[in-house]
Amino acid sequence: MEEEKKEGLQENGAEVEDKKEKKSRKEEKLLRKIEELEAAVAHWKNEYYRVYADTQNLRKSLEEDGKNAIKYRAEGFLEELIPALDAFYSALQANSTSPEVENYKIGFSYIYRQIVSALESEGFKEIEPKVGDPFDPRFMHALDTEESETPGKVAKVHAKGYQLKDRLVKPVMVTATVLKAETKEDHQQENKDEQAHKA
Repeated sequence: MEEEKKEGLQENGAEVEDKKEKKSRKEEKLLRKIEELEAAVAHWKNEYYRVYADTQNLRKSLEEDGKNAIKYRAEGFLEELIPALDAFYSALQANSTSPEVENYKIGFSYIYRQIVSALESEGFKEIEPKVGDPFDPRFMHALDTEESETPGKVAKVHAKGYQLKDRLVKPVMVTATVLKAETKEDHQQENKDEQAHKA
């Protein structure tokens, strides 16, 4: 009987060992599965955050585009209106010899100012530099140059410029001054003399 017990215990021990081994393999499989699932969760979590960030950036970009569309909504209209404004302004600047024409010009100048005032309420601004003002390439386009002892100035204004809020719609058309040729030669000679004197 004792032998039977021993055999039974050995069989039970083998069964227990077999169960432990099966349990150990099962645990390993489960641990691998958990690791795979954790990696998948980490991957999809990163994907989610990336897509979320892209969505937020797109939302901000669309909001900014919408704000700009509202802010500059009158730009196309102004580009169509500017030639008429320029013609109106030129007509008002013309000399007249008749008192009747002068009276009409006064009335039309009031109308012109009302139109410009209405446009200014939308952020429209006329740019009209004076002769002698510094030439600014951000707002001005030089149609011609004129020699002068003071370069980089406005010599003549041909046409006004226009701006909508902070965006240039049409640059001012001007004649800009450049250094006179003889003055340029004098400056070059002075620079050479200074360099020779320093050496």
